[in-house]
Amino acid sequence: MLSLIEHCCCKTSVSSVLNRDVKQFGRQHMFDGDEETCWNSNQGSPQWLSVTFERPVHVEQIHVQFQGGFAAKTCTLIDGSDHSAPPLAKFYPEDTNSLQIFAVPSLKKPVKTVKLIFVESSDFYGRITVYKLDMLGVPQ
Repeated sequence: MLSLIEHCCCKTSVSSVLNRDVKQFGRQHMFDGDEETCWNSNQGSPQWLSVTFERPVHVEQIHVQFQGGFAAKTCTLIDGSDHSAPPLAKFYPEDTNSLQIFAVPSLKKPVKTVKLIFVESSDFYGRITVYKLDMLGVPQ
């Protein structure tokens, strides 16, 4: 199992960025390895992030580090290219600053795009803050 974000070419997008300040709070900060930077969403639920890989992959684990107080309470992972398909996984993060690891059940087929939906936030206004995100698995 390897880091799909690090080893496979991918494009990411997010639902929003706090005050549209991409330089300070943009999605790139989830992957830069700097413990001081993060992606901050604007208010409102749900928030989401999408990852499109150059080739299909089997995602086996999601690693995510939230800021306590701005964590997701419920997350749903879906096939980003087939929004009508049932969810690939559902998990319930803790409201903590610690790195959390979630297993993704075996996928019947590899996917090229995954969308992680933060259905509900621990923040009253629905904001999400992510310091680190990684997806581990096997490329096809």
